[in-house]
Amino acid sequence: MSAVQYARAESINGPDTSCTLLLPKLDVADPEFSVVLPAMNESLTIGDTIDWCMAGFAAAGVVGEVLIVDSSTDDTPAIALAHGARVLKTPRRGLGRAYIDAIPYIRANYILMGDADCTYDFRQIDQFVREFRNGFEFVMGSRFRGHIEEGAMPKLHRHFGTPLTTGILNFLYSSNFSDIHCGMRGITKEALQRISLESQSWEYASEMVLKSVCLNLRTVEVPVTFLKDREGRSSHMKRGGFLEPWRAGWINLRVMLIYHADFFVLRPGFFLFVIGLVFTLPQIFGPVRIGPLTFSLYWTLLFMTCSVVGLQSFLLGTIAQVLYNYSSKATARWLKLFSYTRALVGSALSASIGALLAFPLVSEYISNGLKLPVETDRANYMAVAGLLFLVAAFLIFTSTLVIHAAGLRAKRVQL
Repeated sequence: MSAVQYARAESINGPDTSCTLLLPKLDVADPEFSVVLPAMNESLTIGDTIDWCMAGFAAAGVVGEVLIVDSSTDDTPAIALAHGARVLKTPRRGLGRAYIDAIPYIRANYILMGDADCTYDFRQIDQFVREFRNGFEFVMGSRFRGHIEEGAMPKLHRHFGTPLTTGILNFLYSSNFSDIHCGMRGITKEALQRISLESQSWEYASEMVLKSVCLNLRTVEVPVTFLKDREGRSSHMKRGGFLEPWRAGWINLRVMLIYHADFFVLRPGFFLFVIGLVFTLPQIFGPVRIGPLTFSLYWTLLFMTCSVVGLQSFLLGTIAQVLYNYSSKATARWLKLFSYTRALVGSALSASIGALLAFPLVSEYISNGLKLPVETDRANYMAVAGLLFLVAAFLIFTSTLVIHAAGLRAKRVQL
């Protein structure tokens, strides 16, 4: 059965000419609420899912549309159109990409995402509508605060995978979510555009949640009901094979780490840099003794290395924050702190100090017939400190250039 028997095809200008929008005979005008559902070969459940959405609209008292983002090879699009949904035909490109493809075609200000498999009860969308009208921008569903039907979620997911990855994200981003992988979630269209989804597959779930935190979206959790698959249907996770859940967990973890790289380098790097300086600078003119402990030249080299690694890590963290540009205040702060003129003057000053401290060693090396002085010679300690200042000058100047380059990219993204 062909989908065009139930609809007229209409092309709407979008970012990808491979997408085609099909409209049902009885289309809705000016919807306030959009339910966006990716679907691939869901002919068994798509009709009831759409009917649940329509019932949910009526119960919540909203004018709503259902947009199916479809890459099926069966009758899923025809059934969807027959039940009154819009269908966006796209190539098969992944779950996250389906939502990215859908953005230009969403008409409502309030968006509810979910699955087209009757595992989420869309007859109960009134709580999402209520929270949107209360001013929240991101309304996250939680299966753990709601109800999980027996057999709906594998024990490995319920008691290990989901709690573990949720806990990791909460730790990294200082958030308090209870179920970051819940597929039923609401977001305003403006917030979805600000999030600027990039993930193509399962990891979109974590990307949305972590970016909602980074962008300080007004967020709330609501309990949802999670139902088991209908008889005769196998979830896409199961269709992917035994390793698919592990792969999904791994790529979600990768996204959490990549989008918060500054967590691992900014503050730890600053701390390491300060510790290195505290122990390096006092040894400029020779070894330092504290009680029975003597900090020799080797200790100086160790702490100098700590300072260099710490400074480089700190600078990488600032670059990451400017590049991601989650907070315009943070970006403006780093661009101001590392202004071009200030960096040039600071780097020149640091390089000059480094050269002055290294000069005695070079002079003594030449006067001794190109022989290095003994380890305890003061010139060695001064040269190590000088090397630190020289490296710092190079890192600060070059990193400043990269920070400003990242700032230009961030401005282009905002435009």
